[in-house]
Amino acid sequence: MVKILHFADAHINMANYGRQDPETGLPMRVMDFLKSLDTIVDTAIEEKVDLVVFAGDAYKDRNPAPTFQREWGRRIMRLSRAGVPVVLLVGNHDLSPSMSRAHALEEFNTLETERVIVADKPRFYGPDDLWGLPLQLISLPWIMRSGMVAYLDLSLQDTDEINVALEARIGELMGAWLEGADPDLPVVMTAHASIQGAVYGGERTVMLGKDMVLSGQLVKDPRLDYVAMGHIHKNQDLNEKGHPPVVYPGSIERVDFGEAKDKKYFVIAEVEKGRTEVDWRELTGIRKFVDRYYTIESDQQVTEQLRGVMPEPDEMRDAIVRLSIEYPRDWESLIDDAALREIAAESFEFHLVKRPQMQARIRLPEDKNIGSLTPEALLDYFWKSEKTDSVDPERLQSLAREIISQVESGESE
Repeated sequence: MVKILHFADAHINMANYGRQDPETGLPMRVMDFLKSLDTIVDTAIEEKVDLVVFAGDAYKDRNPAPTFQREWGRRIMRLSRAGVPVVLLVGNHDLSPSMSRAHALEEFNTLETERVIVADKPRFYGPDDLWGLPLQLISLPWIMRSGMVAYLDLSLQDTDEINVALEARIGELMGAWLEGADPDLPVVMTAHASIQGAVYGGERTVMLGKDMVLSGQLVKDPRLDYVAMGHIHKNQDLNEKGHPPVVYPGSIERVDFGEAKDKKYFVIAEVEKGRTEVDWRELTGIRKFVDRYYTIESDQQVTEQLRGVMPEPDEMRDAIVRLSIEYPRDWESLIDDAALREIAAESFEFHLVKRPQMQARIRLPEDKNIGSLTPEALLDYFWKSEKTDSVDPERLQSLAREIISQVESGESE
């Protein structure tokens, strides 16, 4: 049995909210991600796992600042010095769009870091490659479409044809590797890609490039014993109660409001040939995202209306809070921004999203046009479009009829 810790999508420099910590100089949101990463590293060392598999996306972009590379490097070096082997798969956010440029994890290759493999090419690893572990591993890092076409020596131009050809070639590679694998040793596959049927979370806002989509049939091959996926931020097992487990652990922290309700995990997998036990480990202390939406339908006591929809103070404390409001544009001045921010003073960050609405246009029947309608008929359409509750449209229409009649008869002069 081989004990594997699997995590993915660290995105440690995701500093899109909040402020800097005065002691470390790091953005406080970066410290949130590093806190989760420290929990993962501590667990790997304390529980003496045989292998850590990181399934891609160490950073949020392909050009991380040296400070963030330092923080990531410190954690990986802790594992290396503790004698815990690590496989670092290259994800789409780690990869430069230029094939000639180094990817964001390249320094571990350059420095030949002990007990660290950077899986930046599709490859089969045997026990001799994995420090003598009784394990075989297949890596499928993120590869740009152009890079994959070049790697597989394809000359097709049509996108659909390329996708079909890519899947066929990947299937051929997988088939050849599995045919040549030692039948007595477990085989783990790690990939940074989408799988048909997977459920996405909020990561669409941070994903770059087009997905490399793997078929369910490919990853559920019974000759595999565990599939360690990265790229999709929502935790899920796409082969639950089946073998092999096909696991996305999800991102290690909430990235944006699309993940507001998601819990965050890493996985401990005990892998044997033909049998794998998966233990989901929830990451605690994750920063809360609290999202509220409200439509203002009355111009009376607007601040009190909004106060009523705001979360309780305890729920907002240290959370990233968003209040989205829709309202008629004419009521803009009734919204007291300062009062709302005071209510949310205990939050980590407060976002007030205003969505003023223009007055809806009157829609006429398809067989009518303005020139064919009398003033009274146009007013009738107007009253109906306003949907006003405070006045009687019939009384307004009657009053309008009197005024129009006076104007037409000349009595208003």
